Amino acid sequence: MLELKGIVVPGRQRPRLNNLNLQLNRGERVALLGASGAGKSTLLAVANGLIKPACGAVYWFGEKASSGKRRQRQQARIGTLWQDLRLVEELSVQQSLNCGRLAVWPWPLVLLNLFMPLETNACAKVLSEVELDPDLLAVPVKQLSGGQRQRVALARLLRQGAELLLADEPLAQLDPPLAARLLELLLELGAAPRSLLLSLHRPDLVQGFDRVIGLRNGELLFDGNPKSLSAELINDLYAQN
Repeated sequence: MLELKGIVVPGRQRPRLNNLNLQLNRGERVALLGASGAGKSTLLAVANGLIKPACGAVYWFGEKASSGKRRQRQQARIGTLWQDLRLVEELSVQQSLNCGRLAVWPWPLVLLNLFMPLETNACAKVLSEVELDPDLLAVPVKQLSGGQRQRVALARLLRQGAELLLADEPLAQLDPPLAARLLELLLELGAAPRSLLLSLHRPDLVQGFDRVIGLRNGELLFDGNPKSLSAELINDLYAQN
């Protein structure tokens, strides 16, 4: 699904990522740990193509990251759940879900989405997958609760048809019950045929994952089973530099 080889992303005082190698297989659910500034968000931005590394190569679905229309098709298979969700307040839930199709829709459909409901059955299906009532389709995003917004953003990735799910600390600003339910949902949706790479700020939440990656100063410090993540390793990951 994803392979990073020898990735280097420069920084001011030190590289944001330094000779990083990572492979993510279909069906794997991987937690990404590290202190603030360790390189987690940079890694995700490289993984989804927002940042082009100074050195190294990115492979998506067995093919080297390309350019032009081919790159657009590759990236359409990658969905990112940002911490700020990036939902437009004035759009309805249905319009927001259809934003996941903008990369592959022709321009007439993109414009039409602003004026009338499109592909209602498909939108209702992805809402059901994230345990939301299809009756919400016509509701403006600004009227949703925080938990509903989180799920709509996740449903947008499913509407996109994303196979590789990336999430940048999506639980950081949620209360514990909501964070627990969203994590459970992400783990369910990240199973085969999809894959999930999710950055966390809480090591105590990694036990449901298949694998944990630990970053420190832009370098890989740990890559293994969650059960192998000792208190000593956690201290090393979050030690002050």
